[in-house]
Amino acid sequence: MDTPVSYTLPLGENKIEMNPLIGSHIKFQFNGRINCLDTGELIKKSFGGGYSYKSFITLARCDSCFISPEKCHFDKGTCREPDWGQEVCMAPHIVYLANTSDVKIGITRKTQVPTRWIDQGASYALPILEVKSRHISGLIEDAIKADIKDKTNWRKMLKNEIDPIDLELVREQIFEDYADILDDLDATDLEESVTEIHYPVEKYPEKVKTLSFDKMETIEGVLQGIKGQYLILDTGVLNIRKHQGYYLDLSY
Repeated sequence: MDTPVSYTLPLGENKIEMNPLIGSHIKFQFNGRINCLDTGELIKKSFGGGYSYKSFITLARCDSCFISPEKCHFDKGTCREPDWGQEVCMAPHIVYLANTSDVKIGITRKTQVPTRWIDQGASYALPILEVKSRHISGLIEDAIKADIKDKTNWRKMLKNEIDPIDLELVREQIFEDYADILDDLDATDLEESVTEIHYPVEKYPEKVKTLSFDKMETIEGVLQGIKGQYLILDTGVLNIRKHQGYYLDLSY
């Protein structure tokens, strides 16, 4: 990906092209209204990134097994939403390596490549395995994370402190070290090349200060860049994904 990622921010029925705003002063105003992404009902507090508490404890996408898919209980007949689980979790998944701040192991639906990598702010990514379900990908990730972490140091990612790593070499080491497990789980080795991702950032922060509409009604500053889920302002960083369901006005 030679050109920078292009970001669009949906606000109500409008879609704002954000890349052209980099270098400009922008202002968000939050009026206190939060609506559940599932039911649309007005809620006082958001759970799981935009849901009411009732939806949070009801939806399969909010279940702990979606975050930790090695705990999948679909085959036991206890999935909260079996039709949704069949469509989403029983679909082909990719196990990948990414360099967000240093190397990490991750999983995503095959249809979410490269969206998932961009969402995490990966500078480089490499798909290494394809499997039949989210559960199987979770079992592989759970085994490998003993040696390669599955979390992103988001502060280092936002400061663009990227350690140089040969992801193809790491892939070959995984194939060697985990051959028996991968064979047992019927994983298909992938021999693809590394994808390099560029982000529209003019200036990375030296220190990361988080901004949140849970603490303030107005957030403003010069937009210095966008990376992953974050808007980088000269006043701090704003995790947009965290504020799904919040009704905001944007002026610039």
